[in-house]
Amino acid sequence: MNVLAVIPARYASSRLPGKPLVPLAGKPMIQHVWERVRRAEKVSRVVVATDDERIQHAVGEFGGEAVLTRADHRSGTERVAEVAAGPAGREAEILVNVQGDEPLIDPAAVDAAIAAVEADAAVLVGTLAVPIATPAEIMDPNIVKVVLDFEGNALYFSRAPIPWVRGDGVPVRSHHLKHLGLYVFRREALLEFPTFPQGELEKLEQLEQLRWLENGYKIRVAETTCDSVSVDVAEDVLRVEKLLREMAAGRSG
Repeated sequence: MNVLAVIPARYASSRLPGKPLVPLAGKPMIQHVWERVRRAEKVSRVVVATDDERIQHAVGEFGGEAVLTRADHRSGTERVAEVAAGPAGREAEILVNVQGDEPLIDPAAVDAAIAAVEADAAVLVGTLAVPIATPAEIMDPNIVKVVLDFEGNALYFSRAPIPWVRGDGVPVRSHHLKHLGLYVFRREALLEFPTFPQGELEKLEQLEQLRWLENGYKIRVAETTCDSVSVDVAEDVLRVEKLLREMAAGRSG
């Protein structure tokens, strides 16, 4: 299928201004994301969607493709929907929304999310989740959790610890899943997204994926073991650079 990966990249980040251009191991962060997404076998083309000419210029400098989009989008998904409606997205059957602050995104994880949508014509939206291995992450509101139905569709996403294990003195093993912010859409569903009203749950949790659920859509969740580390604040830069160096040393070794 014709699969277009779109990386939304906003310059005006409140916690880390100019985040897409932050240097990581000698390259702007957006270049790391672009290079890793290009390695996904199911992706036909990669485009950066930005509202800033500085980011567009930087992408052109390293040989990537970038399109300018409006500055008034409420979410990255709305920015991707603008690309889907324009010349760059008209031929795409499936579009992938890859966050621009995920320089360690695994190409195999991108392929897994696409495969979950391709495998079932009834699936219009897909995403990824990884098992939580560290108990502290269950209680961390910065880690988004997801719970699933028997078919692997999301029942709910929350910053709260879901499912909540009600203790009765008997040891219980629970399966907690961390949501990874990568989305796959069939084009016709994505074009509808900007018309959806924001629901109360999305506003309360500040999670845009809840807009799909509140408007009656299902989201198929593919489980992966490929966790990722995003760059949200300045402190994350050193941690990600260290991981990038370790990965480069492993390849050269």
